[in-house]
Amino acid sequence: MDLSNLVAAFPSGPSALPVVALVGAIWVALAADRWFGEPPLAWHPVVWMGHYLGWVGRWLQGWSRQESDRAPDFRAFWLGALVWTAGAAIVLIVSAALQLGLKWLLDQLLEQGPVAYAWAVVLVCVVLGALLKPTLSWALLQSEVLAVERALHPEHGGSLIQGRERLRWLVSRDVAALSETQVRESAIETLAENLNDSVVAPLFWFVLLGLPGAALFRYANTADAMWGYPGAYQGRNWAWAGKWAARADDVLGWLPARLTAFLLAVVVRGSGGSLSLGRLRAEAARTPSPNSGWPMAAMALALGVRLGKPGGYVLHAQGRSAQVRDTVLAVSYASKALLALVVIAQAALLLIAIQGRA
Repeated sequence: MDLSNLVAAFPSGPSALPVVALVGAIWVALAADRWFGEPPLAWHPVVWMGHYLGWVGRWLQGWSRQESDRAPDFRAFWLGALVWTAGAAIVLIVSAALQLGLKWLLDQLLEQGPVAYAWAVVLVCVVLGALLKPTLSWALLQSEVLAVERALHPEHGGSLIQGRERLRWLVSRDVAALSETQVRESAIETLAENLNDSVVAPLFWFVLLGLPGAALFRYANTADAMWGYPGAYQGRNWAWAGKWAARADDVLGWLPARLTAFLLAVVVRGSGGSLSLGRLRAEAARTPSPNSGWPMAAMALALGVRLGKPGGYVLHAQGRSAQVRDTVLAVSYASKALLALVVIAQAALLLIAIQGRA
């Protein structure tokens, strides 16, 4: 094969990198997630994002009105938007520079012959996958959800109190008064919501924009988790200071959340079940979030169980109480949805590349 044919075999994707490198990077990232888990905290980019958001968040609160009245606090809103945007710019510049560096490496080796270029593509797969990995976290998510289930059962040395304490690692809600069923519901809800936030959405934006897209979503989602509260949280008023962060996460997560629900519906149908999209839309609207209700409602309908937040919303109210097997089945459905997503992502990357070269 001559060099021109070799290059034609690796059409460029949205990041101007060969499609085979982008597809390979997704598999490398998922393999690294499965076998190595999360990077050390000192080297984890999301931890760095959290440090920045924590630091500027403390500064921002010094300029925010702490009274509980509902009068607009435009100063806090625009300062929040400014420091959020500054952090987003840093994330985009760094991730784009890393991606461009990989593209530069390929360009340099392109003229060295087919063998050198092929090895460079392999290297880019590995490096890009390693850079993509911190933006997603599937192995840890499923491990923690199953750990909540194990902590509930006496045969595993657990109890309701231990189940509540384990759940506290996953949710920000008060768990002190939750029953065993409510603990299980909360764990399944967290699995469904974070299937989108921690897996589907980062890969969705990676397919569209490459590494900068995945990194930007992870930054926006982290900011929403730290700032996106409708009122006071841990003694600080985020009603206006965190409004920009919350809305940015809503915008970036809008399509991925619905894609996650669609993937779960496809998986359920493939397993012999059924999940009405009309019913899904109605159930998703019961939550205050424009996005999280979609994957949570899809999971509730897929399992046939009732899910809800005490004092808040109820999804699939006529469903049965969640049982032990439902947690395991929820993890199975989510795993299959992830596999379906990877297949769709590969096809989308190839289609985008072909359209771009047409």
